[in-house]
Amino acid sequence: MAIPLFRGFRRLPLLSLHRPLSSSSTSYRPILGNPESFLHLSRFVPQNSLIRQNPCWDFRNFSHGSVNFVITKDGKPKFETHEVEAPKKEKWKTKKRLKLQRKREKKKRNAANKRDPRRLGLKGKKKKQKFDTAEERIKQKIENAKVKEALLIERLKRYEVSKVQGPEVKPHFLTGEERFYIKKMGQKRSNYVPIGRRGVFGGVILNMHLHWKKHETVKVICKPGQVQEYADEIARLSGGIPIQIIADDTIVFYRGRDYVQPEIMSPIDTLSKKKALEKSKYEQSLESVRRFIAIAEKELELYYRHVALYGDPSNRSAYSILDDSRSTRGKRNAEIGEENYSASESNLSDLELEIDDSCSDDNQSLS
Repeated sequence: MAIPLFRGFRRLPLLSLHRPLSSSSTSYRPILGNPESFLHLSRFVPQNSLIRQNPCWDFRNFSHGSVNFVITKDGKPKFETHEVEAPKKEKWKTKKRLKLQRKREKKKRNAANKRDPRRLGLKGKKKKQKFDTAEERIKQKIENAKVKEALLIERLKRYEVSKVQGPEVKPHFLTGEERFYIKKMGQKRSNYVPIGRRGVFGGVILNMHLHWKKHETVKVICKPGQVQEYADEIARLSGGIPIQIIADDTIVFYRGRDYVQPEIMSPIDTLSKKKALEKSKYEQSLESVRRFIAIAEKELELYYRHVALYGDPSNRSAYSILDDSRSTRGKRNAEIGEENYSASESNLSDLELEIDDSCSDDNQSLS
């Protein structure tokens, strides 16, 4: 596309020179570019005919680049090309290429999830083991879970940060009216800082200081059940004063009378956002492992109780179960038979007594 366009522009000055020039003619085709600097033809061609009427030819776009027609300082025309790499066509994926692509994606995922707590555990491929009894199976599960628990505790030690003394807080004596006013002000205002799964880290304290620029109070929303721990930790790091606890999940913090914004708003002895997220994953995994160990131990206890009542189920066969059921049924039938027999004997003895009594009465009447 650029070659024929370039040839057309090269012929323009030749055509304009070969044509007869006259001052009265105004039907010439306009010359592109700057008319005064284009081969100095302004003294031969009238000014009205040199006004650009089609400026779109100065810049031409192509599918994979662009061509600009410019005039240099010397008055010579020039084309500038700006090439762009053509998009690569996707090849048809054969089974082999698709398999290799999936393998590469799997490697990327594995590299990205190296710190996933689910990967912790015994190294090596898991083999399907067959256990003779349920007791062995439950004990093996508990042992593997305890190994993972020890690994998680060891990994959590990496995220421990030494506690540094936070900003000094001067004791504020607040009257009843001031405390009432601060509580109402904190409840009505909608500014708050949430504490998510990361817990208390540098970003939480930074947000509190940013809220304290324009507000005297800020609400901190946390998990229910851990309010007092969060209140003590945030008061130590930020220097704020906890005024009120609302509904077991919201703490209202007061910045103090002589509050001055610190130069470093994120404390040094807190984790970054990324490390706080990693720590929360390990803590969550540790909690689930401990819950699993408790359930498995309870299951083992129930198994022992069952063995004490009914015997070891591994030593019993199907025929023994049937024999036991038959024997128990026979015993029950025998007991029922004995009861019926004793009842029938008692009925017979009553009948004999009645017959003897009746016979004695008849004899008396005859005599």
